[in-house]
Amino acid sequence: MKRLNWGMIGGGEGSQIGPAHRLGAQADGNFVLAAGALDHDAERGKAYAQRLGVAADRAYGNWQDMLEGEKGRDDKVDLVTVATPNSTHFEITKSFLEAGFNVLCEKPMTMTVEEGEEIVKIAAKTGQVCAVNYCYSAYPMVREMRNIVARGDIGKVRVIVVNFSHGHHGDAADADNPRVRWRYDPAMAGVSGQFADCGIHAMHLASFIAGDEVKTLSADFASTISSRVLEDDAMVNFRMEGGTIGRLWTSSVAIGRQHGFEIQVFGETGGMKWWAEQPGQVMYTPLGGRTQIMEKGEAGLSDEAGRLSRVAIAHPEGFPMAVANIYVDLAAAIRGETHGAYPTAMDGLRSMSAVHQCVASAKADGAWVDARPASLR
Repeated sequence: MKRLNWGMIGGGEGSQIGPAHRLGAQADGNFVLAAGALDHDAERGKAYAQRLGVAADRAYGNWQDMLEGEKGRDDKVDLVTVATPNSTHFEITKSFLEAGFNVLCEKPMTMTVEEGEEIVKIAAKTGQVCAVNYCYSAYPMVREMRNIVARGDIGKVRVIVVNFSHGHHGDAADADNPRVRWRYDPAMAGVSGQFADCGIHAMHLASFIAGDEVKTLSADFASTISSRVLEDDAMVNFRMEGGTIGRLWTSSVAIGRQHGFEIQVFGETGGMKWWAEQPGQVMYTPLGGRTQIMEKGEAGLSDEAGRLSRVAIAHPEGFPMAVANIYVDLAAAIRGETHGAYPTAMDGLRSMSAVHQCVASAKADGAWVDARPASLR
């Protein structure tokens, strides 16, 4: 099968997320890195792209040059990944969608709900694929949990408890580190810090597994380090359209926790737990029965879990392979084939609405508010 041409904006040398995208996109032979504008420093970005194998005439100094250079080519890129600072996501994604390109955008997709509404409309109008990199939804055992819920194996979901908490920003003496400081600066991060960074991953995963959407929420935000304008710890209670109750905690000052992403789903006839630091397993407990460990790669799992598993049972597949699974689904979608439930622009819109509504709730001492964007109420 012919490989698809892939282009990347941002994610240059030294980037945290760039290597995961490059490994993920090319892991299964679906994409080849054909073009890139990888750095805000034009010459550095061009040089790095060429070291990665991009031809000199497709190693661009900025995204505007890449847009102009690619849209006139017969072999233009089939997919563009946007991995730039948050405040640039809307303009770049909008521009490439309108020019007829498929786009995978890092989260958050936009900075405002209105921008998110516009991206959803543009994607629908152009018919282009527009996805958001909520890659935790692409772990094989997360897909298995989604199938278990959809089949009704644990009955109606009553409660979901999810947290995404780490302690890597817990040192007050490190508050002026540029790699940390921007996350709590409204000029660069927007209206929310920790919730917009990690909390929306947790809320998206709850909705993804439950097959339901968050309807209302109540939030409590705290900036535990006084120099921070935006929150570094948040607790959010939410209720889904189908009646499921959710409890979400996210923090960057939980010293001792490393990645700290885990989710528990409690239904009428069983419960499940998954955690990112042991992603190949799901703990499953039927009502009145013993807790059992479900392993990635074992017999009897759903076709969706099997399709996204690459190595044998007990061999771990980590974060880059979850990103790779997003690209597997996107490649299938671009080719017009059957694919899994990759996160779409609508997921990005719902997340941005949740961010802004959490901020409003926190300012109103935890008042319950409608989490949905205006177009979906």
